[in-house]
Amino acid sequence: MKDLLTTLFALALLAGSLPAQSPLSLSDAIQTGLANNFQIQITEMQRDVAANNDDWAIAGRYPSINLAINSNNSYRNQSNPAGPLTKLNSVSPGLTPGVEASWVLFDGYRVRYTKQQLEQQVQLQEGNIRLAVESAIQRIIQSYYSALVQQEQLAVVEEVLTLSRDRVAYQELRKEFGQASTFDILQTTDAYLNDSINYVVQLNTFESALRNLNLAMGVDDLGARYALTDQLAYEAQDYAYETLEQRMLASNHQLQNQLANRELASINTRIQESELRPSVSMQAGANYNVGISFGEQTLEFGANISTRSLPEVAAKTFTGFVNFNATYPLFDGGVRRKRVENAKTEELIAQAGVSDLKRNLNNELANTLATYNTQKHLVGVTTQLVDNAHRNLEIAEERFRGGLINSFDYRTIQLGYINASQQRLNALFNLKNTETELVRLIGGLVR
Repeated sequence: MKDLLTTLFALALLAGSLPAQSPLSLSDAIQTGLANNFQIQITEMQRDVAANNDDWAIAGRYPSINLAINSNNSYRNQSNPAGPLTKLNSVSPGLTPGVEASWVLFDGYRVRYTKQQLEQQVQLQEGNIRLAVESAIQRIIQSYYSALVQQEQLAVVEEVLTLSRDRVAYQELRKEFGQASTFDILQTTDAYLNDSINYVVQLNTFESALRNLNLAMGVDDLGARYALTDQLAYEAQDYAYETLEQRMLASNHQLQNQLANRELASINTRIQESELRPSVSMQAGANYNVGISFGEQTLEFGANISTRSLPEVAAKTFTGFVNFNATYPLFDGGVRRKRVENAKTEELIAQAGVSDLKRNLNNELANTLATYNTQKHLVGVTTQLVDNAHRNLEIAEERFRGGLINSFDYRTIQLGYINASQQRLNALFNLKNTETELVRLIGGLVR
């Protein structure tokens, strides 16, 4: 039995020490995760596309100029038995190069509004990047502290496992002197075996948390292990709701994106209204035509029939033009008016979305702050509970060795220490997650 217990203890500790662990802080985890996050890379490329489109040329401010080359070729075969020119065959190839330009001089300020729309789309994509970064940071923080909680809990289970092992050795020693019975040995051995199982289970939970952390960081090697260097315990801050609300309304990234969508709806209304105004455009160009004609003709005067070639004749023509075109919409069945009405309705929808989001954010902020204050109080209570449970365990160890309490009482106190430690770690983890959510609501995760 001694050999079995020793082997179990050695295997449990060996499982926690392999493979080698590299130190990892929360800031390092965030830096790695941001560099590897595909969603951030996608939104950045989408922003680049929007920035590339943010140009006056895309908006339609500049004229379009085209170089055109047209080929004009013809063949003529004429037959007239009644006249002296009884037959005529001619070929006339031609080539017409030219330059044409078209420029919209005025279109109801549509170009200006389109440029504003392109600029606003860039701002919206910038907001999407901040949302992606914010989501990635929050996920990494939660994954890091989840792994840290499991690491701390593993240390607690290992501490209890060591105490159980010492109890087994102590009872074996007492048995040799006739002071412990087989029942006492079985009780301490049963506790040690249960603690060994708890250690192996907790070790697996910790490794799963590390894999989730690797996934959040975008690390391909999900089995990579770390020694987490940040501390779970920290000084909890006090927050005032009014201050948080002001910062949230000014900096919340989700709200900023909703405001950008509202502005886009407003710009779209102005674009649709520009269709009701007149438009003036100019077309200018120049063409140069080169044509050549050649062939043969047949002349018949009585019995005299003669066929001769036509001389090659080249004709060159240069033409230029500048034209202006003005249009004003008079009637289209109300299509333009309906588009304007729909655009205004979409603008109202966007405004309603902003108001609804503000209401939900205020409610979420109030609930999160209330939860944070409650969890901050729970951290203080559970910290005292752990201190009492640890002191109680030390006293119980002394009394157990002195024969003042039995194995059942000692085991109860030991389990109480494990439960108290778990409650404190959960309280710290929940507090950290809630504080992270508070910081996210006020736009503090991304500067």
